[in-house]
Amino acid sequence: MKTTACGECGANAKVVRGSYPFKESGLPNVVLQGIDLIRCPKCRTTDPVIPRVNVLLRLLVVAVVSKPYRLVGEEVRFLRKYLRMSGEEFSHLIHVDKTTLSKWENNEDPISHQSDRLIRAVTLALGDGLKDKLEEIVRLFGQIEESRSDLRIDINPGEMSYKYA
Repeated sequence: MKTTACGECGANAKVVRGSYPFKESGLPNVVLQGIDLIRCPKCRTTDPVIPRVNVLLRLLVVAVVSKPYRLVGEEVRFLRKYLRMSGEEFSHLIHVDKTTLSKWENNEDPISHQSDRLIRAVTLALGDGLKDKLEEIVRLFGQIEESRSDLRIDINPGEMSYKYA
């Protein structure tokens, strides 16, 4: 079994393979599957070893804009931040008031059908390395179900693939 120093306390920690809830993404429903985890028996922390973070985030963006249900607030915020835009910049771009965007991002107001698709299309058009997915994903827009559903996204960083659970 592999060991390494704990990043928190410096003690000898075990490196194991496992699943990790990727809360750092800002999305509560993303799980990284089959990654190395550093588990410290002394301070009881678990730190993920996340490979190719930029490629992984791009894959997560594709998974979010491809999902078959309407976007929820955390996903809109994630997509906006992926585009490195402030709330004011993004709301101006999609032509809504910044308070409307804030209400969407905080799940205080539902996102309209048209705005949902616009947010997805803008993300694909402006996001780094996403233009090659634009046509494929836009063609799926007709299959988006209007009911709001929390959907877990399982990401396999080794294969750079995702599935909905």
